[in-house]
Amino acid sequence: MLTGIEEVDWASLGHAYGPADDVPELLRGLASDDPAERENALDGMYGAVHHQGDVYDSTLACIPFLLELVADPTVQDRGGIVELLTSVGGIDLCGDEETDELDPDDADFLPAANYAMAAAAVAAGADVFFDLVDDPDPEVRLAAPCALASLHHEPARVLDLLRERLTIERDTEVRLALVAAVGRIALRHESLRAQTVDWLDWLSRAAQAPGLRLAALAQLARCAPAAIPMDVVERVTVLLDEVRTAPLDRPVETPRAAAPTLIGQVRELLEEHSAGRPTPWTEELLRTLHGALDDRVDDRIALIAAQLRSPDWGQRSDAIWLCGGLIRVWRGRYDEVVRLVGEQLSDPEPRLREAATSFLERLFELGGPAADALAVRLATSPAGPLGMPGTRAGRGGALLALARSGDARAIPLLARALEEEREVRRELLYAVDALGPAALPLAPLLRRRLAEVELDDLLYDRAAPLLFALASVRGTQALPEVLRVLRGAPSNRQDWVREACLRTLAAFGPGAREALPEARRLLGSDSAAVSSMAARAVWSLDGSLTEALGTLERWLRPGATGVEWCAAAQALGAIGPAAAEAAPALRAGLGARDLWVRVRSAAALWRVAGDAGPVLPALLAAWEENRHARVAVAECLAEMGPAAAAAEPAIRAELARARRHNAREDGAGSHDVHDDEKLLTLCRAALSQLERRGF
Repeated sequence: MLTGIEEVDWASLGHAYGPADDVPELLRGLASDDPAERENALDGMYGAVHHQGDVYDSTLACIPFLLELVADPTVQDRGGIVELLTSVGGIDLCGDEETDELDPDDADFLPAANYAMAAAAVAAGADVFFDLVDDPDPEVRLAAPCALASLHHEPARVLDLLRERLTIERDTEVRLALVAAVGRIALRHESLRAQTVDWLDWLSRAAQAPGLRLAALAQLARCAPAAIPMDVVERVTVLLDEVRTAPLDRPVETPRAAAPTLIGQVRELLEEHSAGRPTPWTEELLRTLHGALDDRVDDRIALIAAQLRSPDWGQRSDAIWLCGGLIRVWRGRYDEVVRLVGEQLSDPEPRLREAATSFLERLFELGGPAADALAVRLATSPAGPLGMPGTRAGRGGALLALARSGDARAIPLLARALEEEREVRRELLYAVDALGPAALPLAPLLRRRLAEVELDDLLYDRAAPLLFALASVRGTQALPEVLRVLRGAPSNRQDWVREACLRTLAAFGPGAREALPEARRLLGSDSAAVSSMAARAVWSLDGSLTEALGTLERWLRPGATGVEWCAAAQALGAIGPAAAEAAPALRAGLGARDLWVRVRSAAALWRVAGDAGPVLPALLAAWEENRHARVAVAECLAEMGPAAAAAEPAIRAELARARRHNAREDGAGSHDVHDDEKLLTLCRAALSQLERRGF
């Protein structure tokens, strides 16, 4: 075994962490009789030799030995080695599937030839995978179909084998892998797509096990979205019910102890997620189906709602995670789904409650239909921390979801957290803004908290959320505590602390006039953010317009950075018509190269001068240029009323769009749904004003 491994000059080769002289030990470890040593070796291969999918010269040198290992029936855990080879050789530089672009300017760039050579080398030895489809080890049989579909140069031969094996194989998960591999071939090879789609359509309706029919339907939708049947929701719902009641061919697995490797930790997380679930594989099938349904939002909502009514808690949990992906990308009518997710908060299964809480936390105003369930959860759950960090899945997460929804029932619970608990999650403090004037009773507790904050290097992290909350409730009685923080800000993040304090003072208004000397002192700050916020505070505290304008106009000059200009423009906009004399300086910003300078200048110009002529073209140009500017633009359009008549087509087009304006494929921020809903609210307000005035 591993003949010739000593003949390779491994020290001259490299991997992610330097010379590859440790690779022979890893390869031998893959063949060890010790399970822990095998797992450590596989972890090392992924961690260094195939780090984050990279292909090094040492990766290429490993391929013959990896192929030898998977062909040897005495080697245990070969399924993992098959998956490693599939990853190494499966990077398709010219195929149908989307791959990451290889950037030659990247400091860590590896030659594209490495990937091409890896694909060719693994494909040249891919016949070995044919012998694995009937291996005694089900984990090997589970990995082999994807390897064949991805790597073998004779896809028609592979397709015939996969369909033949389906008539013989009895393990459910392996059968699902066979169907997924058939779908993969259809996606990669257009010449085989039509016959494969016909076969998948037949299989989805055949007298087969429900899981198999569901897998065929998911792959059919993936390969031929136009062929998705109109009754897909009803069919999938029936199949899921049949899956739930079908006999199992594998015992329900219990989690194993995690090995001290990344692979072991990932396995532990997956096993914990699947523990106690008879058919955890339905989650991936439904994820595939949802991906194919794409913009058929009503069908996806109906399917999720049906899952949320299932007696199987696992199916309900899957529905919540799938709904999270749906609501993040697509606009729709989610009230019923949100209400059903709220019902899961009373389920005895903690993983289901955790999924529901995590989902509801990100909904903000869309979480309203679950507010009653959240309130019941908080009232009836065992006593525990409400606001402390690390309480996402418990009472703290439910309280955050309730507060973000704007429900006043969160206020007494927030008060208790502020009064009794050592730490309060910063997200809860930022959620006070959603509660409106009803949250004013929190002011004394927020004041006491701010008084207890130490004036050390962590001041900003601890004080900023409290200052934001106090500004939200206009808690002027906390003025002495705000001034203590402002005066005592340490050098670390000093400008951030000062800006936060000044913003709070500006929100307090004339009732905090005692702070005027401190605000005036900071008008001359070298930081545009601090200086501009000081000008805004001075104006808010006693209407000292001359000082405020003089300060702000010095940042509206040639050579100012975009950040400096925007800070001053936003402050002028907050002052409003009283700052009309700054209009000429703001007009200069309309021609800037920086999009945000143009947006902030246009919005401020409207607010100080009410001149729609130069403002509206600048706003509409920014609207088209950068979708992330649309909330700021829509705020101004909603204020402009009839003067925004030329924006009506853009507003109507946005309201008709199904996809969220800020949706992206590479993840999501915690406020993305909230920001998009804010955009929709502003667009409706702007359109309502136009329609009311006959435009």
